[in-house]
Amino acid sequence: MRLISKYALTLALCSVILMMFNSCGSRRNMVYFQQDSSQVNTLYEQYVPKIQPSDILTIVVTAADPKVTAPFNPMSTLIGGNLTQQTDMALRPTYTVDEKGNIVMPMLGEIHIAGLTRTQAIEKLRMDLSQYIKDPGVNINFNNFRVSVLGEVARPGSFVVPTERLTVLDALGMAGDLTIRGVRENVMLIREIDGKKSIQRLDLTKQNTLNSPYYYLMQNDVVYVEPNKSQINNSKLGANTNVIISIASLLITVISVLTR
Repeated sequence: MRLISKYALTLALCSVILMMFNSCGSRRNMVYFQQDSSQVNTLYEQYVPKIQPSDILTIVVTAADPKVTAPFNPMSTLIGGNLTQQTDMALRPTYTVDEKGNIVMPMLGEIHIAGLTRTQAIEKLRMDLSQYIKDPGVNINFNNFRVSVLGEVARPGSFVVPTERLTVLDALGMAGDLTIRGVRENVMLIREIDGKKSIQRLDLTKQNTLNSPYYYLMQNDVVYVEPNKSQINNSKLGANTNVIISIASLLITVISVLTR
């Protein structure tokens, strides 16, 4: 009986020690952008998203005389009065970039803007409009700049944002950040350009990631955070967890009774 008692005590101590080791995390695996010898030199201008086919753009033309902009703002004559900001936005003209990368605007006709940044597209339209309007103003906004964040984050989902200046940290922040079970060293980024998908890996524990061309996101990017080994092992237990715990409790009770 004493042998059984010693064996049970040893087994229990080993289990506790294993649980402590499994519960301990490493700072190296948890902290973002740990200091190293890398020089951080991230320039957003190098990675500004380009307009792509299927993008939906809001384009508003302005001028000193609002009447001359009416042909280019089909709904602009309705804007005014006591409309709310939400209604005002809904009335602004939108254009979908077709599969060839073109939009069709009143009077200007077909205009190729795919491959341009928002700033470049604004300048192009200003030049085209200058033959009809003196000193025209142009404002372009993305209506469907969407990114998806999946995997081990607090709130996975798709997010539509009002700006194209979006980093991988912004996207993770909208998703509530990584859970403690997420692998920070191997975050997957799925990107599609001209119909071709590519997969990149980002190590969020390395400072050099701030210099990555994938630090800034593009429309329709997908960020996936994979689970760590502990989470994978836990998922294998699944519904059997309660059964295992019950059996273990029963065995401990039996051993306790036999060793009295």
